[in-house]
Amino acid sequence: QVQLVESGGGLVQAGGSLRLSCAASGSIFSINAMDWYRQAPGKQRELVASITSGGSTSYTDSGKGRFTISRDNAKNTVYLQMNSLKPEDTAVYYCHGYLQLFRGDINRSYWGQGTQVTVSS
Repeated sequence: QVQLVESGGGLVQAGGSLRLSCAASGSIFSINAMDWYRQAPGKQRELVASITSGGSTSYTDSGKGRFTISRDNAKNTVYLQMNSLKPEDTAVYYCHGYLQLFRGDINRSYWGQGTQVTVSS
């Protein structure tokens, strides 16, 4: 069974850092673009950062300047390094990816289960 599993969330004081990981497992032919989203209580899920299979990155205003997305293709893992965290960064962070399960497959959309990040003031 193909799945994305996040880890690395937790409670941190404002100004601190966290590194989230998202590992893809199962029978996977290739992993294409991957993203990090977040959803704060009472708000819609929003895109934070994206990375292509070749390593090109992009950020929304939510992630620009303080967050860094990266990936290790050998480990089927994508990371989100979050620095200078603020209380408004408190949210459940979700990993999302486009995976192909076999050669010639379509890009299939997968979500992780989410990991809670809480930033105290």
